[in-house]
Amino acid sequence: MEIIKSNIANLPSRFGKFQIKSYKEGCCKEHLTIFSPNLDVTKTVNVRIHSECLTGDAIGSLKCDCRDQLEASLKYINKHGGMVIYLRQEGRNIGLLNKVNAYALQDNGLDTIEANHQLGFKADERTYEIVDFILKDFGIKSINLLTNNPLKLASLTCVNIEKRIPIEIESNEFNKDYLKVKKEQMGHMLDEFTR
Repeated sequence: MEIIKSNIANLPSRFGKFQIKSYKEGCCKEHLTIFSPNLDVTKTVNVRIHSECLTGDAIGSLKCDCRDQLEASLKYINKHGGMVIYLRQEGRNIGLLNKVNAYALQDNGLDTIEANHQLGFKADERTYEIVDFILKDFGIKSINLLTNNPLKLASLTCVNIEKRIPIEIESNEFNKDYLKVKKEQMGHMLDEFTR
């Protein structure tokens, strides 16, 4: 698959001053890296792999913890250095239209996994090969991974993962069941639901 890379540009944001670089995968997926201007790839790099969530990231949906995780990651990267890899894999890679249909099924009592299955999808359709490509492109060999998702830990093959940095967000009345399903059925490491 052909991957086209952008140049590096500066991105001042409300979370700090970053640099960005984009990767176009095939015809349709354009991913973004947001990273510290002083990124030192000879050391272990803090990395967050974040999958696109329009409803959470842009609109502020309370049905998930995506926006809170993204914002916490950007704050962490600003303070400690590192990179956020923003993957265009909306709705665990089922796309926006199907995600909205899954939401409608959830409104009628299905959980997030049951809704995906009802629509003919696996619980999680995401893939992470592009992450290996991006990390290699930057020359990153060792990372601390900001995640609660064991699939992300298992999927990276080109780097040494020194440690996992939890990125837990306190649940609310709208996402509590969603997070509980992520913990109990998808193996996410969420301390809130082990107490």
